[in-house]
Amino acid sequence: MKKKKVITGLLAASLLVSVPMTPALAGPVKWINANVNEEQEGSLFNSENYDFMKFSEIGAKLEEINKQSNRVKIEVTGTSSQGYPLYVVTIADPESQGKFGKIQALRKQMFKNPEKAQDWIANNPDFKVPIMINGSIHGTEFVGTDAVIQLIERFATQSDAETKEILENNILIFNVVQNPDGRVDATRFNGEGIDLNRDFITQSQPETQQMVELLTEWNPMVFLDTHGYVKNYGTNLQGLIEPCTPPHNPNYEYDLYKDWALGQAKAMEAEIMADKASFDGSIYQSMEGTYIPQRDDAAGWDDYPPIFTPMYAMYHGAYGHTLEAPTNDEDGVRWMYNAIMGSLKYATENKQEMIADQIEIFKRGINFDHPNHEEGFFPNAYILPVDEQDPTVTEKAVNHLLKNDVEVVQASKAFTAGGKSYAKGTYIVQMDQAKAGLANTMLWDGEDISNDTPSMYDISAWSLPELWGFEANPVHEDVNVVATKVNKVDGQGAVSGKGPFLIPNSSVKAVELVNTLLSQGVTVKRDTEGNFYAEAAANQVSAAVKASGLEISTANIPTDAEPVESLKIAILKDGGISKVQSHAGTKLALKRLGFDVTEVTPVDVATTGLGGIDVFVYSGSEYLTYTLSGANKDFGLQDNSQVAAFKTNVQSYVEQGGKYIAIGAGASLASKELGLTDNTISVGGRNSNGIVKVDYVGNGLTAGYSEKDLGFVYKPTWYTVVGNDEIAATIADSEDFFVAGHWKNNSDAQGQPVIVKEQDKDVTLIGLEAGFRDHTDYLFRLLSNAIFTK
Repeated sequence: MKKKKVITGLLAASLLVSVPMTPALAGPVKWINANVNEEQEGSLFNSENYDFMKFSEIGAKLEEINKQSNRVKIEVTGTSSQGYPLYVVTIADPESQGKFGKIQALRKQMFKNPEKAQDWIANNPDFKVPIMINGSIHGTEFVGTDAVIQLIERFATQSDAETKEILENNILIFNVVQNPDGRVDATRFNGEGIDLNRDFITQSQPETQQMVELLTEWNPMVFLDTHGYVKNYGTNLQGLIEPCTPPHNPNYEYDLYKDWALGQAKAMEAEIMADKASFDGSIYQSMEGTYIPQRDDAAGWDDYPPIFTPMYAMYHGAYGHTLEAPTNDEDGVRWMYNAIMGSLKYATENKQEMIADQIEIFKRGINFDHPNHEEGFFPNAYILPVDEQDPTVTEKAVNHLLKNDVEVVQASKAFTAGGKSYAKGTYIVQMDQAKAGLANTMLWDGEDISNDTPSMYDISAWSLPELWGFEANPVHEDVNVVATKVNKVDGQGAVSGKGPFLIPNSSVKAVELVNTLLSQGVTVKRDTEGNFYAEAAANQVSAAVKASGLEISTANIPTDAEPVESLKIAILKDGGISKVQSHAGTKLALKRLGFDVTEVTPVDVATTGLGGIDVFVYSGSEYLTYTLSGANKDFGLQDNSQVAAFKTNVQSYVEQGGKYIAIGAGASLASKELGLTDNTISVGGRNSNGIVKVDYVGNGLTAGYSEKDLGFVYKPTWYTVVGNDEIAATIADSEDFFVAGHWKNNSDAQGQPVIVKEQDKDVTLIGLEAGFRDHTDYLFRLLSNAIFTK
């Protein structure tokens, strides 16, 4: 990733002064303006490229449009991971300007009194509904933002009858470039290497968090997400417009979505086809329509996980659509523009009925009435008890729920529910609330859908309690206890006693605290159970402990405890093979654990080795050879000599006592090729993934975990061990070891090792996804355990 430079001078100054800001960002905004000399002209991942609008030109273009119109509001609602501004343009007729707050407040009535809201819209046909269009969440899919700019210019400046009618009925919210980092560098992901269109359950990135804030602010009736490139589906059906094929996530009120979504998709298709003569490319001139999965297929393009932007938006009542243009050229821009126009016309014509059904979603939640769900699918409540010593995981979960418009209350006294006793201060998510579907999809255990469809497009399990490591107990009875509404949790840690202090190996925050203290020169030791002991006075650790949220106290240091020290970690950079930076989630997990992490490329390792590195982490693709495609060559090794040098340098590093950790299928297979293990590596299906039961040994490599515990697999990996290698964890030896997700023919993995350490060298293989997409927080400590265990 190139370093970004701040542009000084008139252009930067004019942008900083002229673009209005939201109140939250009033005052100096620390963003970076793109250096035009560093912006890419096209992407190696695209088979075609065109003269798309560069990110550095967008701010000035928006201001130019703004000067011509009294319908436009331009805001910078945040910055990307690399510091680029996130532009939001809201367009409405002049009469609506200055009334957005009132319109938003009226929409909030959907959550308070849905029957009244439905009556109101029936008697007020001139009401306006918000429609949100998201530009280019994948940086290489340039056409989305270009179409958005054209639409902004039209609705800001034109006064034809069609434009006026749409603005008389709607408020248009354009998130102009969801992924500035990717647009500048012509990559799919953002500057942290995260695919933002996989981040909407985790919400780890600032760009994702910005979109969540927009969605909860406006609760749009329609949400359109612009993508590319899909062509030649079926018989000359060019591009793709959702709704999707099964399986559909059961937490939706899907009956209220599918008919309107299909009608809207057909309207988008009709708009594209009506303009067929204007396209230049042969595939467009001969197209017979657009691929609409729900209509044209039986499986293969599901909307099951809430990780995608439109699927997540559906939990806020939106009719969500992914729009995949066929090509990366001006024809692709025209296709996208027409598709969006078709949606706007359809939504305008049908807004009264569509908004009534959107409100019905919230009405069902509030009334705890889900007519298309089996009795008991939704519990009456989830109970979230708090660990007094380490409340950080539960507090993170509560704040996450609140940011997603899920209501949480806190018990004012002890109570009993579901046959269990809970203390004062326990959190409760009552499920008779407007966004019950979103609450449930975040808090449920998930389900095994292996037999429901041949394969899945992406992950099929994501349970926050199971993968973030907090307790959320479903209760199928009324929970009656005096409780107060929670708006935000600001947990602070505390120190009691004079030291030394026990820091339990209990959470990400606990390990981060250890690394913080080490960086401050505090002596820390670790026992065989994985717990840490800080040898310092209270005043030396109090500030860090307060920031951590943990409650720590004096304890005797066991005789078997050994010192730990700050370590320099290197992670192999998977720069985008298969359009994924597979290492990115693990890198963020290590950072959140408090480690100093440096990315090294395969060429770096081949040419300079691993000198000065304490721990080398491999968490990416096994494909490093020079036979890679042109788009991937920059990320792999260029010739046979580099392949040999990479292998020699890694082997030499390990032979000299270096610590090597492999995470997941790709790294495990590569480790075999590198000669670092003689174990057999077995791998399940490429698209198989889910939550599994795991038996951990419970000390050393798996300290803090237990038998009958959980793990997460993606392209599941297990080992057949040769010799006396240490087996630290196995998949549970029971037929029901697979808890949730999609993994056909998984019986061969039953009872097999998933964490192994080589007997005669410091090589650890972890078949579980210990840092997957910065989501599997509960498993992050497998990384710190492997790093600290000698």
